[in-house]
Amino acid sequence: MNRLTAGFIGFVAALLLIPTFGYLFLAFGNPPVAVADKPFPFEAQIVRIPRHARIHREMPKSSPLDQNDANLVAGARIYNQDCAACHGLQDQASPFGKTMYPRAPDLWEKHKNGVVGVSDDPVEETYWKVKNGIRLTGMPAFQSLLTETQMWQVSMLLSLANKPLPIEATEVLNKPTH
Repeated sequence: MNRLTAGFIGFVAALLLIPTFGYLFLAFGNPPVAVADKPFPFEAQIVRIPRHARIHREMPKSSPLDQNDANLVAGARIYNQDCAACHGLQDQASPFGKTMYPRAPDLWEKHKNGVVGVSDDPVEETYWKVKNGIRLTGMPAFQSLLTETQMWQVSMLLSLANKPLPIEATEVLNKPTH
């Protein structure tokens, strides 16, 4: 057998063995699937690239709601009922949001870069996340649970997490529902 034929046979064998070993790795339950498992190398970076591209491609161009006290108070009520369990309240972090993988961000806490929650994201991006959810994060899609108006109201509220809110909205956000 000449070197070219041997090289070709080795190449074909590698093409067959790599998917076979990949399948066996998956079939025997080796990937990290539990929240406490150590993630794959570069897992967060690999998922982040297509997520950001899709969100920016599909998010609405502008919010249809006016930024007013009524919408912010309504957003606070929605947040308290549907979001606080994972993302915490203004004065109280979620007891189990930090045990999720990836960790559910505290949307009222200043991050290392000084930003509060998602207040540096466009409201349209937050709306997309509320509406569609984010796979592999525990973030559910609310499109069949909330109305369009409600999704915009809570998104608007979160976009202003770094600013003073109406007193009634602040009172709602400081009161546990459970």
